[in-house]
Amino acid sequence: MGRPDDEHLVDLAAQLERDDPRFARALGSGRPARPREYRRTGAWGTLAVAVLLLISGMALPEGILVAAGLVLAGIAVPLFDPHRDEPHR
Repeated sequence: MGRPDDEHLVDLAAQLERDDPRFARALGSGRPARPREYRRTGAWGTLAVAVLLLISGMALPEGILVAAGLVLAGIAVPLFDPHRDEPHR
């Protein structure tokens, strides 16, 4: 026989608290925040630095700046994928 719905909800709330405590606190206070999978602040910052390196590398004829910008852009783009931590099937 299955468990009552209340036990399922308690288990779900405990798992949410373990997985993303900031989201769980915000949800409990009635002011939901984005889940961790959809927070992309670091990705935008990395991409902004990459674009600045590319622009400065083109303005000043410095190949190392262009190369660094391209490498950093290559690092930043996968950070926008919300399911990057899940294994591919």
